Amino acid sequence: MLSCFKVADYFIWLANETGSFISNLKLQKLVYYAQAWHLALHHDPLFPEDFQAWIHGPVIPALYQKYKHFGWQPILEDVNPELPKEVQVFLDEVAQEYFACDAYELEQMTHVEVPWNLARGYIPSDAPSNEIIKKEWMKEYYGSRVEEKD
Repeated sequence: MLSCFKVADYFIWLANETGSFISNLKLQKLVYYAQAWHLALHHDPLFPEDFQAWIHGPVIPALYQKYKHFGWQPILEDVNPELPKEVQVFLDEVAQEYFACDAYELEQMTHVEVPWNLARGYIPSDAPSNEIIKKEWMKEYYGSRVEEKD
């Protein structure tokens, strides 16, 4: 199984290739959607790490820590993702759907979707939380969206 860092490398590489802006916030959401849709379509996780329901949406703390020194600036790192072909094809599809969105749009999208809200429970929207967004919630929610499209 991959790690979230390998998936993140792909999106950073894509930003470098296309001259796009990718912040830590945007990176977190792209990696989240990759995991969510992999669970929905393939019924198993793309990587083992869990997301937490932070104020600004789903976050993997270790991934956040790796890039937090960039702050709100673009992540400028030279990466060379080495991924199995089928994973790259899958991530290309995720990128087609979400890569053009800015970080704020992606954050707002996650805030109206069930998995983040379930993990947040009834705490105020501006209150910190480290509650886990369960993979099962992601699989069910995005899986139901696959069925709607069919």
